[in-house]
Amino acid sequence: MRHSYRNPQKKSVLFRAPGLLIGALAFGAAGGVTVSDLLASWNTSGGAGQSCRIKGNISIETGERIFHVPGQRYYAQTKINPQYGERWFCSEYEAWAAGWRKSKA
Repeated sequence: MRHSYRNPQKKSVLFRAPGLLIGALAFGAAGGVTVSDLLASWNTSGGAGQSCRIKGNISIETGERIFHVPGQRYYAQTKINPQYGERWFCSEYEAWAAGWRKSKA
């Protein structure tokens, strides 16, 4: 059981590239849904036909959102629990766009 879990607020994310503007829209902090959340849901349900193997984990101590890719040190021991807001990603870009950072180890 996670006694020290904090529910971090969702944030809007906006990226700019030459001639391109990509944004993720956030609808409220408590129970909100982002565009990237909807895309991830679509992808994991088979919409894109990809395997989503990137683990989006939330730190118990800090509430920080961290993603782990296959081959990283803590990937195998990282467990995803959706009831705490943890989730799977299909690409590192998708994780970055949703406001998560890559694990340092």
